[in-house]
Amino acid sequence: MTPLAGPLRGEHRWPAVAALLIALALYVALPSTSLTGVRYAVAGVGVALLIPLVAVNPVRMRRQTAWSRRLSVGQALLLAAANQVALIALLIALVHPPDGSGPRLLLGAAQVWLTNVIAFALVLWEIDRGGPVVRFTEDRALLPAADLRFAQDEDHDAIEEVAVASSRHAGWRPRFGDYLYTSLSNSMAFSASDSIPLSGRAKALMGLQAFSGFVLLALVIARAVSLFG
Repeated sequence: MTPLAGPLRGEHRWPAVAALLIALALYVALPSTSLTGVRYAVAGVGVALLIPLVAVNPVRMRRQTAWSRRLSVGQALLLAAANQVALIALLIALVHPPDGSGPRLLLGAAQVWLTNVIAFALVLWEIDRGGPVVRFTEDRALLPAADLRFAQDEDHDAIEEVAVASSRHAGWRPRFGDYLYTSLSNSMAFSASDSIPLSGRAKALMGLQAFSGFVLLALVIARAVSLFG
């Protein structure tokens, strides 16, 4: 296994690792009504998958094999899917809450929401333009079609101090922080704001995230009104 050739240094591995570990910790710490055994199993699998992925790219992400690509995408999808299941369980609990569970369920809603932000950021980070390894190690002409369009991708004809940092002039490419902000803004605004989804799969992912966030917020507000009203 040899490093992929390319003009840029690979993206740092550890911001995404830190976000994943935070998301897994939040997921495990959900209220006990939310599938305790499943949550520990998902967290264990997530950490287990992280070990070989860090071994392949311990600091900067410059190497990729077919199996490491499948593991990294699968890890992100596992967290996103598992959190959707936890979301459904939480919504049921919010509609039919056990006695005295109000504050605990509201805290659980915050945990599910934040885990959702990180999970969808990881999925978008993994799929856009071939993933983090390809995105930073291949020539731009060889990159797969983009799933998301960022502001920097179209700033090349803006005023000079803006255009200088654009994709065309500075070779800018999105990092994990860009996808995390996209996921956060989509969860708060319930629509694309920072970046625009281009592919069908990106639209489906961001649509699902916005819908789940909207439903969760509506039920949390209703539950809070019932508690404090």
